[in-house]
Amino acid sequence: MDPEVISNFLSQQRESAPEDLQASFLAIEDYWDRKLWHQLTDVLVEYFNTPDSASQRLPLFRHFILSFAEKINQLKFVSLGLLAASQCQDDKERLSFLTDLNQKVNKPSSQDAYVYALVAAAEVKLRLQDISGARKDLDTAESILDTFDSVENEVHATFYRINASYYQTNEDFGAYYRNALLYLACIDIKTLAPHDAQSRAYDLSIAALVSESIYNFGELLLHPILETLISTPHSWLRDLLYAFNRGDLDAYNVLEANLSKAPQLEQHKEFLYQKISLSALTEAVFRRPPHDRAMTFQTISRETHVQPADIEILIMKALSLGLLKGNIDQVAEIARINWVQPKVLDPGQIDGMRVRLREWDSSVNQLGNWIEGVGKDVWAA
Repeated sequence: MDPEVISNFLSQQRESAPEDLQASFLAIEDYWDRKLWHQLTDVLVEYFNTPDSASQRLPLFRHFILSFAEKINQLKFVSLGLLAASQCQDDKERLSFLTDLNQKVNKPSSQDAYVYALVAAAEVKLRLQDISGARKDLDTAESILDTFDSVENEVHATFYRINASYYQTNEDFGAYYRNALLYLACIDIKTLAPHDAQSRAYDLSIAALVSESIYNFGELLLHPILETLISTPHSWLRDLLYAFNRGDLDAYNVLEANLSKAPQLEQHKEFLYQKISLSALTEAVFRRPPHDRAMTFQTISRETHVQPADIEILIMKALSLGLLKGNIDQVAEIARINWVQPKVLDPGQIDGMRVRLREWDSSVNQLGNWIEGVGKDVWAA
């Protein structure tokens, strides 16, 4: 493009910019004149991230940035493109813009930028209800990401965020839960707006509860995102997760009235009762010492508050899900458990483990004293 045309264009944009941003244009023009592409890119990124620059992003991108696109960092080029795309009139125009952007960076040397642009296009396709098109783009992006030894956090975070949105749209709660947690692992949650953080904590909590593949909430219970629900109308959801984690059916019965506040929980009410019953079973086993895990159905019913008629099916379900390992004596109505799935412990559960360790220590001392007593003659010989 003719340098004079670009110079005139920049002068026009400077004059139409808010007064407090005109100094940025002087820097833009200076760096462009001197072909200082790195400095020019940084000042453009800073300018595009200024809210008052919104109306100028698309013109600047189309008539200025594209003229030197191949000379700058391609990941930052895509970042500028995504900021410009936010000013498109609608999602159809935005998708067309992003499709062109994808083609520009789809080169062997800029595959990270290509992934960044591709998942942004997938997000727009999700909004346009092109679910299969979004999945195709996300699968392509994932296959490329798998070939990288390392990539910018921003790229991974964007992929996991949009992949999570795809699974949430399809109500694949387990996959949504895993991708949403991976997204949070790629960002500093302090950068999230309070409402956004609370929304993500809410969605993660719902997914953890209704997923048929998630029976261990450790990662979520330990994540600071869950603390954003405290002192909000959804604080009961956090309490419900902790009740599930410790298998507390009494607490569940108290909190059950809140399920109507969350349609997805209300729809899965029967499954939720089965899930917390399984948690109550694993907790009952966990509380017992390893040498005392041959439990009668009656004992299990008493400790878990589950009806005796449902105990055998409950144990079989736990065994099939890998929550427990052992066997069932159906005639004697005894379950012999030799392993229970590890999980995150709350303070009460930790205290219970402390008591068991003390008991174990005491029994070891008693055994030592007994061996010393009965073996005196042997030691003397």
